[in-house]
Amino acid sequence: RRDVLVLTPWLAPVVWEGTFSRDILNAQYVQKNLVTGVVTFAVEKYWFFIEGFMRSANKYFLAGHQVNFYLFTDSPEKISHLQLAPENHLFVIPIQNHSGWQDISMSRMHIISTYTHSQFQYEVDYLYSIDIDVQLLAHIGVEIIDALVATISSWRFTPHREDKAFGRGPEPQAAIPEGEWDFSYTASFYGGSVSEVYKLTRACFEGVMEDRGNGLEAQRQDESHLNEYLLHHKPTRLLSPEYYWDAEL
Repeated sequence: RRDVLVLTPWLAPVVWEGTFSRDILNAQYVQKNLVTGVVTFAVEKYWFFIEGFMRSANKYFLAGHQVNFYLFTDSPEKISHLQLAPENHLFVIPIQNHSGWQDISMSRMHIISTYTHSQFQYEVDYLYSIDIDVQLLAHIGVEIIDALVATISSWRFTPHREDKAFGRGPEPQAAIPEGEWDFSYTASFYGGSVSEVYKLTRACFEGVMEDRGNGLEAQRQDESHLNEYLLHHKPTRLLSPEYYWDAEL
């Protein structure tokens, strides 16, 4: 494709529909006998999205490959029986509603890093975090597999800024020199190898705690810290806004 940016300035691929052969990638992936994990959170009213997310993810996320779904929820009793593909497994992990936090997203990074260290690293090779209020409408395959994977934010997507990649926000931020501008990523879909996801989530949680200690709160909470981390630890693969497109747009 020549109508979109397919390579970052640091030579990481940007994955768009039509830029890869899923058949070739599937053949390579199968030979490695890998397991991929998906982490998602359903707290308070978001339990309503569980069935829709799981049905669509079971059908479209790495179809035909081994996937472990890790669902963190404060309402495990509201989960009905879900028929999954033989290669997929759902693990429901009860958590308390962190009412002391302004938003569950403030503690997601801590939970992911903790469980990655204690459990996930022994069960999966790659790990992805996806928001529960997502409906998958088409196949998401092994083209997303890489060491550190981020999804370009659809809200801050500006297709004609290739000379500076994509700005990190609607206006320049004084703390970031213009020459260091980067892509703007969503915290709703990211992942990579277990070791890289552990380092990312641990660093983001430490950033959140440092902010709290200073009486601060990032404007977009964990998404701001994710973008700060990825500014200095470049993703090895980027997913286009096609992979997480807001229906409002």
